[in-house]
Amino acid sequence: MLGQNYYAIIITFIAAFGGFIFGYDASVISGVIGFVGQEFELTDWQQGFVVSSPTLGAIFASFAAGPLADKIGRKKVLIGIAALYILSAIFSACAFSYESLVIARMIGGLAFSSLILAPMYIAEIAPAQLRGKLVSLNQLNIVIGISAAYFANHYFLNASQIQQHWLYPYGLADNVWRFMLGAEILPAIMYFALLFLIPESPRWLMLKNAPSKAEKIILKLVDSQAAKKQLTEIRNSIGNSKHNLKSNVQTLFSQPLKFVLLLGLVIACIQQITGVNAIYFYAPSIFEQSGIGKDASFIQAIWIGIFNIIFTLIAISAIDKVGRKPLLCIGLTGVVLSMSINSYGFYNASYQINEQAAQELSQISSEQLSSIINVKFNNDVEFKNAMKHHLGEKVYLNNESEILKAGTQMNANLLLIGILAFVASFAVSLGPVMWVLLSEIFPNQVRGIAISFVGIINSLCSFTTQLIFPWELNHIGAAATFFIYAMFALLGLIFVIYLLPETKGKSLEDLEHKLIKRQ
Repeated sequence: MLGQNYYAIIITFIAAFGGFIFGYDASVISGVIGFVGQEFELTDWQQGFVVSSPTLGAIFASFAAGPLADKIGRKKVLIGIAALYILSAIFSACAFSYESLVIARMIGGLAFSSLILAPMYIAEIAPAQLRGKLVSLNQLNIVIGISAAYFANHYFLNASQIQQHWLYPYGLADNVWRFMLGAEILPAIMYFALLFLIPESPRWLMLKNAPSKAEKIILKLVDSQAAKKQLTEIRNSIGNSKHNLKSNVQTLFSQPLKFVLLLGLVIACIQQITGVNAIYFYAPSIFEQSGIGKDASFIQAIWIGIFNIIFTLIAISAIDKVGRKPLLCIGLTGVVLSMSINSYGFYNASYQINEQAAQELSQISSEQLSSIINVKFNNDVEFKNAMKHHLGEKVYLNNESEILKAGTQMNANLLLIGILAFVASFAVSLGPVMWVLLSEIFPNQVRGIAISFVGIINSLCSFTTQLIFPWELNHIGAAATFFIYAMFALLGLIFVIYLLPETKGKSLEDLEHKLIKRQ
């Protein structure tokens, strides 16, 4: 039995490695956006679109990912996803304009469908008693990838300032953001190669009338008695239903599945509209808002990655013991409190540039600021608008980090505590638990199309959050933005407490029977 578990674990690690690449691909932009914003002279909306464009690609991919996985198999689609990651990394590092960078990142976004396919595949090969942990390994790989992106960004930023560094002769100083993006190529190639070693999903093989192939794979995963029981359950679940796209869509939106579809949609929305990708993908920019400067903001972003890994590991160890619902309740409570702390910190900040600070802004003439020196602004929006008015949009954007450092008076440590508390709360709950739930609650027959549909909604929420975040910072302010996230988390907490059932320790077929029976 132990050897069989090892086999499931090895397969899971390979399938879940796409999560690492996703985490890196999605979060590396946090260090890139400042450089490309200056190089390509991007507006707030263009910066938001560079960050969010992969998610837009993921939305399009989600329409096809589930049906394609149902048609040709989970394994083949995952291999195609790995190939897309390779292409995106190459083209992103070679981008020569705003438009080419957006297109390159959208190609990577097509591969983001691994977010829904890898958990689905893992859930279909995992023994029931290990399913929560194994599916959560995908989220662990994601947060390791996010952390790796923060470390890589900091590494390349420091290296670009050292003439003796071995990469310096290759144009690192002038192209630091290209190295940040290009570093993704190596893990993407590794993922592509490893995927050829995994088997196809036995549940998919049963759907395709290949029971002998499915049985061989299941016997490698569980003992013969458990395999016999599992095959019987799968056959009973599949029944004599037709499994074409049209019938699956009709089944998904039928009355018996309305409850599980509601569960999936609400959790998918709450995961994104509480601000996670605003934090992950704009981390250095958020820390810069507290006035600590560019170098310090990149260092603090590393702490996000570290906390992410630690609390994801806690979630993995607890998810099959504590359960899905308790973790969500704990995490959402933490999100409400942490986002409220961030909102409070910015609400109590003040903004003022004195004469000494004005003289330290080496790229800006103190005469340009003479009319607003020692003028106190009550919030970040007023301060930024005044700076843009007196300096011009381009000059402000090219010197934003230094200007915020010179003029911001706030408790930067309070912001750091709030951000890290949010990361911990999300990592122990919404991060891993959502994908576990989605892989569990939908019936075998419609799991592919259901997770695709819910993934589309999740991606739409993510895209919107990322796209408007720069606009929110500059027009309604950081305090209001974080307060909105806190209120969304509160609504999610109420929903989970009153409506979400527990799913731990049950087979997929047993869950299907019980959840649909509720109608």
